[in-house]
Amino acid sequence: MNGFRVGEDDFEVDGRPVRLLSGALHYFRVHEAQWGHRLAMLRAMGLNCVETYVPWNLHEPRPGVHRDVEALGRFLDAAHEAGLWAIVRPGPYICAEWENGGLPHWLTGAVGARARTRDPEYLGHVERWFRRLLPEVVSRQYGTDGAGPVIMVQVENEYGSYGSDQVYLRHLADLLRDQGVTVPLFTSDGPEDHMLTGGSIPGVLATANFGSGARAAFATLRRHRPRSPLMCMEFWCGWFDHWGSDHVARDADDAAAALREILECGASVNLYMAHGGTSFAGWAGANRGGGALHDGELQPDVTSYDYDAPVDERGRATAKFWAFREVLAPYASAPLPDPPPPLPALTAPASADLTEWSPLEAVLDALGTPESEHAVPPTFEELDVDRGLVRYAVTVPGPREPYPLSVRGLRDRAVVYVDGARAGVLTEGTPTLLTPVAGHARVELWVESLGRVNYGPRTGEPKGVTGGILHERQYLHGVRARGLRLDAFDDAAAVRQLPATAPGDGRPGLYRGTVEVDSPGDASLELPGWTRGFVWVNGFNLGRYWSAGPQTSLYVPGPVLRAGANEVWVLELEEGGERVELT
Repeated sequence: MNGFRVGEDDFEVDGRPVRLLSGALHYFRVHEAQWGHRLAMLRAMGLNCVETYVPWNLHEPRPGVHRDVEALGRFLDAAHEAGLWAIVRPGPYICAEWENGGLPHWLTGAVGARARTRDPEYLGHVERWFRRLLPEVVSRQYGTDGAGPVIMVQVENEYGSYGSDQVYLRHLADLLRDQGVTVPLFTSDGPEDHMLTGGSIPGVLATANFGSGARAAFATLRRHRPRSPLMCMEFWCGWFDHWGSDHVARDADDAAAALREILECGASVNLYMAHGGTSFAGWAGANRGGGALHDGELQPDVTSYDYDAPVDERGRATAKFWAFREVLAPYASAPLPDPPPPLPALTAPASADLTEWSPLEAVLDALGTPESEHAVPPTFEELDVDRGLVRYAVTVPGPREPYPLSVRGLRDRAVVYVDGARAGVLTEGTPTLLTPVAGHARVELWVESLGRVNYGPRTGEPKGVTGGILHERQYLHGVRARGLRLDAFDDAAAVRQLPATAPGDGRPGLYRGTVEVDSPGDASLELPGWTRGFVWVNGFNLGRYWSAGPQTSLYVPGPVLRAGANEVWVLELEEGGERVELT
């Protein structure tokens, strides 16, 4: 029998049993010119399959406006060329430490808590999106003629960690089938009873996600599925970092021992991550502390998604790569190929003096959304701002004596100006200015989203000022708001036309300059003296930087650079430096 199928005990390819040795690699976190290299690294580690999510919000930034959906198809073609099968996890929710778990801001802003349920409005958007997306998958399935690499497709993602709407899950499974998906479907959840009962559905393969304790995890899965192949769909061999926290790493030998235990159980595995890559362009998500209910402080994810993976952010083999290769080699059907040579790196360091500066107000005037007036502050969602910031302006009537100024429902960070002078920084945990404000006064709050929550019951929560602005106990009404989306900088011509002067004293704004490179290659961009913002090189958004650490530089893929002059933009939101350095 030709094709890929799920047997009672094993996966089968063309009638023969096979063990899936897969690795997660997100096409949207790797520069397309480097896909082939990263896929070859997976092959060299001993894998026969690659797994990827699909971020809906990246591909549909506005309702009905689609952006390069075909990238998924090109990646699957690259996987096929590399000799790998492919597992696709199309969502609609993906988690992935990605902005809003992959759900579009315009969708969660409209449906709220009805997201990821049987709600007709939500499902209508999902159906329209899947009709646009799934042809990229369906035409590349592994079928009777072995024409494509796709062997399995996921139904939702870790749904048992969120909800229990079995009608919703069944609807998604039926939708995938109706749109032409014929390869096996699966779900993936934590190895706990309530997660497996909430997230799995009859007739669809159930898999488990964990980082250690394979025997116990599979024993729980067996209670729910006595006869089906065992698979750890996410073997967490590393972890991710949050801004302001310590870097997280996992010992290579410890991770290799946990992988060996999975394989000794006779199970298949998907390394999460085999290669993490980078959350370019401000797409990194956020988590919340506070235990199971995730009601604690916001924990924004850093730009790097290195994940302490066996193939690091630059595509290099780590100690974990070699430890995993040793564990995986006995299960390979042929001798493992040698890893491909590393991609070229920058041959000499270079420095860019940023000689032009446009104040933040001028950037907002030229690239921002129209200013609008509201009785109460609108959210980012109401202003159609996904990644970026919003300036809220309000008047404190006067004359009146000084009183505390505070913000209710602030998400996430506001730099406050009173009559043009910086007055402080507010966050959820510190929502009140230290110095009282007297009236008459103009108050501006430049509010930045640090990433939408990507996991847990607070996924989809709105951004910006979600409550109100108060002077003492009195709400201030008549709020003017204007947004600055990060994708406004995609219009390079408009950016270059911004009026500019020589940089002053490090004030917020857009800094521009050039850096000369003799021989392009992978590099690190260092930002000595800068505080927080975003960087573009030749129009490519490298992502957020922040002096809070632990990440201290940004990865620059070699294909972004060119020999000669390279254009650098730095959008600094608090206090800037003078130069950036490529190393």
